[in-house]
Amino acid sequence: MPTKIDPTFPTADLSMIKRMIPHRYPFLYIDRVNNLEKDKGGIGVKNVTCNEPFFQGHFPSQPIMPGVLVIEAMAQTAAVVVNHSLDMIDEKLGIYLLAVDNARFRKMVTPGDVLELHMSVLRGRGKLWKLDGKAMVEDKLVSEAVITAMWEKLEV
Repeated sequence: MPTKIDPTFPTADLSMIKRMIPHRYPFLYIDRVNNLEKDKGGIGVKNVTCNEPFFQGHFPSQPIMPGVLVIEAMAQTAAVVVNHSLDMIDEKLGIYLLAVDNARFRKMVTPGDVLELHMSVLRGRGKLWKLDGKAMVEDKLVSEAVITAMWEKLEV
């Protein structure tokens, strides 16, 4: 999987993301997923702006995107990668975070940053998937974690 955004790979824009995962504003933390490659990975993009509701309390005089939300953005990118891999667009899904391992926070994410969420599939078997995540701003590592999650089709 390329480490830079490559326009020759499939992309999920915001409208496609909403068809793939159940998250909605104010809890949708990705704007696009580039470089989608089945069973391999993708790169999520979050344009961080001063209008984010969490900046009102974290912290008003020095706004910093909470690390837990960077991890959530990784998990949402992972969900799009898995749904793309499983061809589960427009399915009613339950997506459950099972584990976050080896989480590290290296630099702050602030308004004006373009957060890239590089997710690589480590293991994908049926309902259980494990992905390695690296959050980058301007080619600098700001956070990393290994995400494990479970997918199940919901009966409507």
